[in-house]
Amino acid sequence: MQLTVTLTAILVALLGLWALWFAVAGRAVILRQLIAGGVVEAAILAQIAVALVLVARGYEVTEPWTFWGYVVTALFLLPVAAAWALADRTRWSSVVLVVACAAILAMQARVWQVWSA
Repeated sequence: MQLTVTLTAILVALLGLWALWFAVAGRAVILRQLIAGGVVEAAILAQIAVALVLVARGYEVTEPWTFWGYVVTALFLLPVAAAWALADRTRWSSVVLVVACAAILAMQARVWQVWSA
């Protein structure tokens, strides 16, 4: 589980830095960033799959509602940011992507805390 959380956090941080660069430059989100968001989504889905397998094998999460709430919410944040980016072709789409990435990073930290408690 640690590998999937770490990988997801690294990917989200890189995407967030890339979006921050665009926001500072006053540029809108580009298609390559949305594709990178898809890669992050795949990492979150892998994280969910690993967690489901481990829970099915008997691992008990101390706060299951908190854990699954963070994971599922993280899964939906980037598609919302992507929809915003497609609708708003200004620098604010990059700002929204930065905020979404920051929120997912915080959720990944909390997911790891809950999982390893």
